[in-house]
Amino acid sequence: MVDFSLNENDKNIIRALRKQGEVQRKYARYYDDHEEELAPDEFPEAAEFDYIKQMEADRGHDGCTPTVFFLLKTITEYRGDFLRLRLPPYALGNATLASVGTEEQQKKWGHMLLAMANTEPGCGSDSKAIETTATLDGDEWVLNGEKIFVSHGVRAGGVVVWATLDKSVGRGAIKAFLVPKYAPGFILAKEEKKMGNRYSDTAAIVFKDCRIPRENLLGLDETIKTKGGGGFKGLMKTFNLTRPFVSARGIGHVLACREFVTDELKKEGIEIDWEVGQYKRTAVQQKLIELEAELEAATLATMHAGWLADKGVYNNLEASVCKSKAGDISRKGPQLALEILGASGITHDQLVEKWFRDTRATDIYEGTAEIQRLVIARSILNYSSQELK
Repeated sequence: MVDFSLNENDKNIIRALRKQGEVQRKYARYYDDHEEELAPDEFPEAAEFDYIKQMEADRGHDGCTPTVFFLLKTITEYRGDFLRLRLPPYALGNATLASVGTEEQQKKWGHMLLAMANTEPGCGSDSKAIETTATLDGDEWVLNGEKIFVSHGVRAGGVVVWATLDKSVGRGAIKAFLVPKYAPGFILAKEEKKMGNRYSDTAAIVFKDCRIPRENLLGLDETIKTKGGGGFKGLMKTFNLTRPFVSARGIGHVLACREFVTDELKKEGIEIDWEVGQYKRTAVQQKLIELEAELEAATLATMHAGWLADKGVYNNLEASVCKSKAGDISRKGPQLALEILGASGITHDQLVEKWFRDTRATDIYEGTAEIQRLVIARSILNYSSQELK
């Protein structure tokens, strides 16, 4: 049976994370204005929250599954404008390692923060159009190509690079390679300047005759498949694991916007009456209630996708549904907050305009809303990508 409930220890963790988020929120504007600076591993005021890690280790087995808990944890963190301090050794590249890496590879590199390099200047949503090549030369792979929008590309100790063994084959020749930072031919071209999520380092990386050991091919499968997805399936499997967490981040930011707006309205003597009918509410109250309903739907869809992942059930459809729904609410929620607040909402004095910029990426990265709807259509209607063109 689906269970999203929290045990008492889980509730205490969530409460502690809310308090930690309030501490870190004080620094949110600084690192938004100073994108070139990486946030430190810790702030003095946050030291009192060291016990959270031990509490997480003592979660027990009752209540919600691990992924559902960490999704709820992510919502709470981003609700507090969490800066991802003491960044755990887990990012997109780590999700790929967990999905397609051998047991030995996971033991060797699992402790390292791994970025993932997929997007290219000429290849965004269409991942099967990857141009970066990997050529076997003796006992080494030689990589050539350019990757952009690599999250944690500056801070990470290594990068999981998706490259093709043969451009003419398409997705069946796409493989994942673990490239240690600054391997020969690894060039950190620049750190991207972004509209939002400025606290997170995002890099452009060039691979110029970049050499890595043969054993750095994740999964060690060098077969080129002329039929089927090949290594491309591993890329999609990675997104099935990570898209719910992108959704959770967006939901957290929208919750922050909603709370700020309701607090500001209370100062003006305006409170939402959840009991009266639609036609007895003001337009603003009605919009906030509709927003609450959409937040609930996005949250439940996200939790469901995570629950299926924990049960080992293929969740491609559910991961796309939650990403699409959260992306939609991540556009509508902050926009509504700005509309209600008026001029005060766009000032530098408030964080709402920052959340507006931060949440916009939720609808774009790890598969745009348009791509999610294609995935959903293919899953429900059993159409091929060619039939949906």
